[in-house]
Amino acid sequence: MPRYGQASISFGPPLTRMVKYLVIVTSAVFLLTYPQTPIREWAFDYFSLRPYDLTHLVPLIPGVSLPLIWEPVTYLFLHGGLWHVILNLLFLWMFGSDLEQLWGPRRFLYYFFLTGIGAGIVDVLLRVVLQSNVKVPTVGNSGAVYGILLAYGILFPDRPIFLWLVIPVKAKWFVLGMGVIEFLSSINPAETSVSHFAHLGGMLFGFLYLRGSRIPSQWQLRYQEWRRARLRRKFELYMRHQDKRKDDAGRWIN
Repeated sequence: MPRYGQASISFGPPLTRMVKYLVIVTSAVFLLTYPQTPIREWAFDYFSLRPYDLTHLVPLIPGVSLPLIWEPVTYLFLHGGLWHVILNLLFLWMFGSDLEQLWGPRRFLYYFFLTGIGAGIVDVLLRVVLQSNVKVPTVGNSGAVYGILLAYGILFPDRPIFLWLVIPVKAKWFVLGMGVIEFLSSINPAETSVSHFAHLGGMLFGFLYLRGSRIPSQWQLRYQEWRRARLRRKFELYMRHQDKRKDDAGRWIN
C-alpha cells in the first residue's frame, strides 16, 4: 500500500549542533550564577567585562596581580537576569541556526566569538575613552547575537521576520532598524544597564568579517586563473617539444 508523509508545522529552524552547545553552556552558567550567592559575586568579579580590569592589575591571590585578559571571552556566558538570557538564546537559535547550516559549525563558532569578543573590545575602548562606567560590568552575548543578526540580514535579506508574530518584515529592514535604534540609543544614552556600544561593536565586527571574507575568495579566484594559465603554457611547451621530437625522428642522421 502507498505510504503518505505526515505534514509537520515548524515554528523555527532546527536546533543545529553548535547552537545547541552554546545554548547548553550558557544555560548551565546562568543556572550556576543566577541566585544571589557568593558564586555569582565571584563570577561577576572575575569573569564579567570591566574596562578597569583590563587596564589595571587586579589582585587574584596574595602576591599575584594581573589584568583579567580573559574577560572579553568569559563575559559572553554570564547574564544579568532571566529575560536577558532567554531573549539572547532565542535570537541565537532563530537566526544562528540558519547561519550554521550555511557555514558549517566551525565557521559559525568562529563568527560567534569574533563578533562577541569584538563587541567587548569596542565597549571597553569607548568606555575608557569616554571615562564612563569603567568599573561597571558588562555581561551577556548580545554583541555576538547582534553580529549574527547582521549576517542574517545580509545573507537572507528577503526572508520575512514576523514582529509580534503578526507583522511580516524583511530581514534586511529588520536588521537595519535594529542598528538604527542601537546607534540612536548610544548617542543619547538613558539610565539603563544595556550596553549599546557592545551591540554596535558586534555588528561592526560582523560587517568587517563579511566584507573581508570576499577578499580571500577573489584572491583564490585569481590564483586559480593564474594556475590554469601556467598549466596551459606548460602543456603548449610539452606539445611543441613532442612535435620537435617527431620531426627529428623523421630525418636522416649522418
